[in-house]
Amino acid sequence: MSADAESRARQVFEQFQDPVLGPDLKPALGSPEIAADGGRVRIGLELGFPARLHGRRLARELKRQLEAAEGIDSAAVTTETRIAPHQTQPNVERLKSVKNIIAVSSAKGGVGKSTVASNLALALVAEGASVGMLDADIYGPSQPRMLGVSGRPDSLDGEAIEPMKSYDVESISVGYLIDDDEPMIWRGPMVTRAMQQLLNDTRWGDLDYLIVDMPPGTGDIQLTLAQQVPVAGAVIVTTPQDIATLDARKGLQMFRKVNVPVLGIVENMSLHICSKCGHQEHIFGAGGGERIAREYGVPLLGSLPLDTTIGKHADSGCPSVVAEPDGDIARDFIEIALRMTAKLSLQAADFTHRMPKIVIR
Repeated sequence: MSADAESRARQVFEQFQDPVLGPDLKPALGSPEIAADGGRVRIGLELGFPARLHGRRLARELKRQLEAAEGIDSAAVTTETRIAPHQTQPNVERLKSVKNIIAVSSAKGGVGKSTVASNLALALVAEGASVGMLDADIYGPSQPRMLGVSGRPDSLDGEAIEPMKSYDVESISVGYLIDDDEPMIWRGPMVTRAMQQLLNDTRWGDLDYLIVDMPPGTGDIQLTLAQQVPVAGAVIVTTPQDIATLDARKGLQMFRKVNVPVLGIVENMSLHICSKCGHQEHIFGAGGGERIAREYGVPLLGSLPLDTTIGKHADSGCPSVVAEPDGDIARDFIEIALRMTAKLSLQAADFTHRMPKIVIR
């Protein structure tokens, strides 16, 4: 009987589809540990992405399907998260306390990339990850405003910078070091060095993910980050509009040329819903993000509506994921963050940082 119940449980799991991850990301659920005692079944899942809330929903749904199966009297399902560091570009030294760096890029301004980046960081925190934010947009830093942080960072030893913290996200930005109305009149090499200092001279805590809010374009700072910073994956933000998707394609190709995996596409401002009458309209066109995803063989991680509350929340320093954590917009961001990190979890793990360095004198 136990063997039959175990076999039946394995069949149920093989047919099970996570409603958020879907069939393409089903491998991110890993290989289950299944044990049976008579008609009682136990399944344990080890996930490589944060799923504090989603894991509970997943376990409840899988338990329901198991107990509906013939030959299974009762089922217990547990999920555990183990986030591994994943491989980055070759010959780039890792940051000791950061497992994975994810670049959020658009290659074009005005598509809501920074708003998406801050909400994805907060979505990962909501799912149990330790997260940092590097605002790499030196000319137009916006994360201090979006994360609701003001003031100057400290340096306890006169060398390393202590990151600022809000909503359990560690962050650093040149915006913390200058006045709001002070322009950054710097040439490319100065901007590149500033970005490297912000990254390497910050005393980051033990982070599962460091989100990098990239500046628009594909210039010096983008190439420096892509070639010298250990980036585990990149996310491309676009609107459905053709003029935006043209630049998004350039950004995607840039990451591929420097061996940074593209985790997927986020389509922002995909659909406007009138707050008064409920009329839906594709103001910037339709399907642009999906076309890029299909053309380049990467996932469409999700689509976000054109909603005035998203901008209002960001401007107020309280992004949608924390302003309305039970709302539809927060759910959209959390699902995108889950797909993004589930996709990353399928890449090869990198444990070279555990290897001792051998020095011959």
